[in-house]
Amino acid sequence: MAAPRTRTAAGTQFLDPAVLGRISNLELLARTVVDGFLTGLHRSPYLGFSMDFAEHRPYMPGDDIRRIDWRLFARTDRHYIKLFEADTNANFSILLDVSASMSYGSHSLAKLDYARYLAACLAYFSNKQRDRVGMVTFDHEVVDFIPPSMKHLDTILHTLDRAEAGRPGKLADPLLKANEMLGRKGILVVISDFYEEPDEVLAAIGPLRARGHDVIVFHVMDPYELDFPFEEASGFEDLETLEQVPVVPGKLRDDYVAMMRAHLETLEKRFKDNRIDYALLDTSKPLDSALFQYLLSREKMSKGR
Repeated sequence: MAAPRTRTAAGTQFLDPAVLGRISNLELLARTVVDGFLTGLHRSPYLGFSMDFAEHRPYMPGDDIRRIDWRLFARTDRHYIKLFEADTNANFSILLDVSASMSYGSHSLAKLDYARYLAACLAYFSNKQRDRVGMVTFDHEVVDFIPPSMKHLDTILHTLDRAEAGRPGKLADPLLKANEMLGRKGILVVISDFYEEPDEVLAAIGPLRARGHDVIVFHVMDPYELDFPFEEASGFEDLETLEQVPVVPGKLRDDYVAMMRAHLETLEKRFKDNRIDYALLDTSKPLDSALFQYLLSREKMSKGR
């Protein structure tokens, strides 16, 4: 992707990624997003993924009455809430692209920043579910590897805090290496801008699914990459090759948008055909949609098992 040099400011709102960017501590950021998201989720009819009974506790004002054990009430004449734990303590790993193209941002937040926030939220959320969490960062090779463990959340957050995008990227080699490193089957979340041909992307990610992992893909894109709203002729620079190209946006916009749409549609279809969950994320949008997409994917995985 030839990235424009210009930058523009973006409006902010609650849970807007740019607002979250003001929180310097990633653990606090993740807790703010996840706890707020779960609070909203608990007010809806959707209760999350499959659970097994763990224990009872006395009913407290504000508890969801749907979780009252009415059979126990019939025996004791007291209200008790059923508590649950996840039916599996999964291995959960994040594969995060930190290649140079991830440094692009048309507003106050670059793609890598958005991806780091998303990764922190997912790691915190999964750790809260008692999963073993791990992470791989990569560009054209594996940069960091943190094996899945219930004790590795702090290490993951520290690694995310210092992650930088600087080198050219390529999916195939680092994902092949990650596939060898991860071993035990689990849930894998791949976060990238996927600036490779769809066949190359699937050739890199397909083996993860073939190994038996449940794979969820988050395609992180800047709004300017999706809509190409530039007006004035200017120089564009490829962030990975540093090649500069003069561009007259008005003459190219329609072709660019059509090509981008075709690229996204092809990726989505190829992922779907290979039973890989896919979600396109706009870095100017709140993280809530990404978390909900993950929860839906995990619910589907749980039922599939």
